Amino acid sequence: MIDSSSLIKQKLLADLSDRELELIANRLSPETHAKGSRIFGEGERTQGIFLIGAGKVEISKTTPDGWKQTLAVVAAPYFFGELSVIEDRETRSTSAVALDNTELYRLKTEDFKELERTESPMMYKMMKTIARMASRNVHTMNEKLMKALISY
Repeated sequence: MIDSSSLIKQKLLADLSDRELELIANRLSPETHAKGSRIFGEGERTQGIFLIGAGKVEISKTTPDGWKQTLAVVAAPYFFGELSVIEDRETRSTSAVALDNTELYRLKTEDFKELERTESPMMYKMMKTIARMASRNVHTMNEKLMKALISY
């Protein structure tokens, strides 16, 4: 089992109480990925949300003409894979590759859904964090788009 006291550093879990951290710790599966290894690929079955304990992960998408486009590079203590889970997608729309030797904690989709049904106050806190991060990402992408349009 994962030590719940180490989870407070995780962005997704930062607002949770000690009891809530214990609930999550009991459902997380630790994973290690070697540098350069694929965590998941586009079109693969959605299997959960990943919290980064150590290392860096590249999130990318393949363009229609076959080029890999990096969308983000995320590192500890951030998370990824949440959109496919909260949007109830059966498959991933992006790929994730470990850029370093990486330690992850996976919250399986079915555990996330169970917690939604049974732990609404805790899930509200987590969803609020996801919404804040998504909002930040949209603002960043808007700024990049505006800079690209202005320089065009």
